[in-house]
Amino acid sequence: MAWGGFPLLHFSIENATAQKMSDKPKRVRKAVLPVAGLGTRFLPATKAVPKEMLTVVDKPLIQYAVEECLASGIENIIFVTGRGKNSIEDHFDSDPELERFLEERGKAAQAKMVREIGGDAHFSYTRQSEALGLGHAVLCAAELVGDEPFAVLLGDVIMDGPSPATHTLVEIYEATGMGSIHVEKVPRDRVHMYGIIDAVQTKDSRWPGQLLRVNELVEKPSAEKAPSNLGITGRYLLPPEIFDHLRRTKPGAGGEIQLTDGLRAIAKDSDLGLWATVFEGKTHDAGDKLGFLRATVEIALKDPNLGESFRAYLRELNLK
Repeated sequence: MAWGGFPLLHFSIENATAQKMSDKPKRVRKAVLPVAGLGTRFLPATKAVPKEMLTVVDKPLIQYAVEECLASGIENIIFVTGRGKNSIEDHFDSDPELERFLEERGKAAQAKMVREIGGDAHFSYTRQSEALGLGHAVLCAAELVGDEPFAVLLGDVIMDGPSPATHTLVEIYEATGMGSIHVEKVPRDRVHMYGIIDAVQTKDSRWPGQLLRVNELVEKPSAEKAPSNLGITGRYLLPPEIFDHLRRTKPGAGGEIQLTDGLRAIAKDSDLGLWATVFEGKTHDAGDKLGFLRATVEIALKDPNLGESFRAYLRELNLK
């Protein structure tokens, strides 16, 4: 039997959990959303507007990630920001004046929508002073995260599935005490664009055929050298020990600290370990123009108010 182009062994999750821990894992309450990037692939739009605030149908891109956190039971959301990102903070702040304006004009539904944008989450903000890689961005949140497990969500990735992607990772951590990441099958001619995992399949009825124990991660390998065709998506659930590994990570190309190096370290750490789970849904990589357009079209087609008329419009275009 093979998975993603490489042979599988069986690894018992129950045995690993029993060996690793005797105490119940801490509940996952926090998420880190790195949003300090300059968004240069979307210039000139992002000269004055953060990429994360570009609208996909009717919501800023970053709101999809925040809503996923809320749907996953995460209460504390930490933004790692940079210069010119104030509109993100404003978007998730309360706006009594706007709410009152809408209510006075009989637009109670819109007022309620504005009021509920941030849900019941508590938002914190910290700065990444220099663009030194995703690993560095995560490390910037260490003081706010503290000694707790935490999720990391890339704000330019929308994961559309039967259940919130982060919720699955939370369940895995709270059941096993080990970090986990989402992966997806990647065409062989595109593996050089992803971090690729080398892993073995596990036996567990809660995640049948979907849970893998990670042995190694390879950053953007060639098709010939890739250990599988399972690429890392933009969702992670990490133990606080990742910070110590990131502090010891030496900067690579461009002086950047890569999160992949930290993931590799915890995967190889016998006291920690790392799971991967294959995402059952559609991943929209909206970090470039084409991916952004695809995400907009596919999400618009699923919109209960817009989908039917938008689909009719696309059919009209196809006739021309």
